[in-house]
Amino acid sequence: MRRLGHEPVPYEGTEDAASLLAFDAAVIEPGEQVGLQLARVLCGTDVPVLFASIYPADQALLALEPAAYVVKPFPLHALERALATALAPSGQPVGAAV
Repeated sequence: MRRLGHEPVPYEGTEDAASLLAFDAAVIEPGEQVGLQLARVLCGTDVPVLFASIYPADQALLALEPAAYVVKPFPLHALERALATALAPSGQPVGAAV
């Protein structure tokens, strides 16, 4: 993430909803309850949600309409590409991953 110019910020579950909207994107482990809660809060906002999990996506997770769902283990460039795509303005092509 830092290679793309983003600073990872751990989510503790104590932040108020308004402060969450200041983030560029959220990369969430959906197997953690706090991660699912965060995804539900961000659902429908302008903050793209990307799921990273060891499990394949199920219908309940896909119903949250994540910008991407990557299954671990994955190469770093897969996450970089998913993040770049999620943050690109609509309709704008995404260049090669860094």
